[in-house]
Amino acid sequence: MIMGLTGDSKGELLSQLAELVKEISGLPDCKNSCKKMHGNLVRRIKLLTPLFEELRDGNEETMIKIEEIKGFELLKVALGTAKELLQSVNDGSKLYQALQKDQITGKFQLMTETIEAALNEIPYDKLDISEEVREQIELVHTQFRRASRRPDSPDLQLDQDLAIAQKEKDPDPAILKRLSDKLQLRTINDLTKESLALHELVIASGGDPGECFEKISSLLKKLKDYVLIENPEADTSESEKDMMKHRSPVIPDDFRCPISLELMKDPVIVSTGQTYERSCIQKWLDAGHKTCPKTQQTLLHTALTPNYVLKSLIALWCESNGVELPKKQGTCSSRKPGSSVSDCDRAAIIALLEKLANGNSEQQRAAAGELRLLAKRNADNRVCIAEAGAIPLLVELLSSTDSRTQEHAVTALLNLSINESNKGTIVNAGAIPDIVDVLKNGSMEARENAAATLFSLSVIDENKVAIGAAGAIPALIQLLCEGSPRGKKDAATAIFNLSIYQGNKARAVRAGIVPPLMRLLKDAGGGMVDEALAILAILASHQEGKVAIGQAGPIPVLMEVIRTGSPRNRENSAAILWSLCTGDSEQLKVAKDYGAEEALKDLSESGTDRAKRKAGTILELLQRLEVNENPISLSSL
Repeated sequence: MIMGLTGDSKGELLSQLAELVKEISGLPDCKNSCKKMHGNLVRRIKLLTPLFEELRDGNEETMIKIEEIKGFELLKVALGTAKELLQSVNDGSKLYQALQKDQITGKFQLMTETIEAALNEIPYDKLDISEEVREQIELVHTQFRRASRRPDSPDLQLDQDLAIAQKEKDPDPAILKRLSDKLQLRTINDLTKESLALHELVIASGGDPGECFEKISSLLKKLKDYVLIENPEADTSESEKDMMKHRSPVIPDDFRCPISLELMKDPVIVSTGQTYERSCIQKWLDAGHKTCPKTQQTLLHTALTPNYVLKSLIALWCESNGVELPKKQGTCSSRKPGSSVSDCDRAAIIALLEKLANGNSEQQRAAAGELRLLAKRNADNRVCIAEAGAIPLLVELLSSTDSRTQEHAVTALLNLSINESNKGTIVNAGAIPDIVDVLKNGSMEARENAAATLFSLSVIDENKVAIGAAGAIPALIQLLCEGSPRGKKDAATAIFNLSIYQGNKARAVRAGIVPPLMRLLKDAGGGMVDEALAILAILASHQEGKVAIGQAGPIPVLMEVIRTGSPRNRENSAAILWSLCTGDSEQLKVAKDYGAEEALKDLSESGTDRAKRKAGTILELLQRLEVNENPISLSSL
């Protein structure tokens, strides 16, 4: 006897399958980067509806055999999982999904394969269904089989736009528009929902959303700035706007302190992972309580960690809803005499240092990332982090094989170096050779931040010598050639500062800096003309620099800048021209051929004081040249 399901049991299984298909079919349209995958999966599942309805409404005595049950049970599990996947994609952070597109694509592909495998277990020819339904189900099965073998093609334009928007400080508005349209983040309301979805992501990850959070936050800020400029009033109809003017926005529950139920101003995290307003939880702790007010769990310690993620989301929500931003509070209501950082913050920093020193690779990466953010936040944190002994530990991590850990470490040192006393501590920890190594071999972000760190350290004169001797200049020149716009500027400012030291001028010239500077100078649209001229002007004061610049044939472009450039660029161009022409009649003749006299006369009247002096001196040289070329003979008198 073949066992199976009949009557109520059969009807219950088929009803559950029919209900799952109905629920999936009724899901709202996806409005993010997963729209195509979401739509294709929903459409294919929806085509299964006739099968379950016909079986469910058929003969109640019809037996479903054991081999058929297996296929239906597998399909029930698969559809339940598909429903969860579709809902999570629809409700989650659009930016997170766009950045995690490969992982999500993999989930959809696995889901398609799972449903196809379940359908493969159902013997349609043995089911009591009409020919039309059988043909439709076989067609759906074929679609699933084909889709399981041929994944959806990637959206190359989206990938490219995301990469550029992350990399560039001020992305092209056309790129932000495409992202705004593609991800359906066109209005302030859209962006507020995205902020809340991002907050849910942070909560779901236990307060540690991973390294992509910084990328998402940066992209969200750029899109918000774009929308505020391009489309500030596109949120609602006029009537809705009028209604909103006369109604206070509802504060999301996650933004309220569980103790006071007020919008949090300074959210902090306790050891249980719950977030409270700092002043409220501090009063609770000061009263002698040792438990978490919300969960009643015993607190492992009383350190309060600032919840910067939530604080930034609250700020964005306030701005989007016209709510006055909560006034910023100090890091702590009670400080030690002579200390600018609270005991609780100090405890949190020490806990991070413990992870840096003794944690596994993931803990070190997370701790370095948190210190990076803390050091960026304010001057007090920079002092406290350094006093706690973080700098030697961060210097050790510069040699990490994990690229993200290395990025966090060098950027944390960059942020710490803003404090003047920390500069010496960083150099004394032996950081310069390691920073130069990151500049040579790190990821692009790490290289750019290494360049910025070297610039910061080079403010102290003796560090200029050490940085140059460590081989930084060739690596900075390479970054100047191949970095992002921000990276090129970081490299240029570091090279300029280092070249104030005479020995580094020769190093830069011998490393071949003049040709790339000339390319940047001639590329008016590249945004690096100011930096190129400033470096050329400082190198031209060195004999090797003067020779190398002269051999590059710069006079035509220098004359163009003197005629049409900004006051500072005209001044630097005149300084370079003065260095080239002093003691070199050939360069003087070239300048004359390119109309130097007229341009310099105008500069001597309208330029900066330094530009006027340089222009006047070159005009005198030109006059002497003319006398030498056309001497007045005695016979002509």
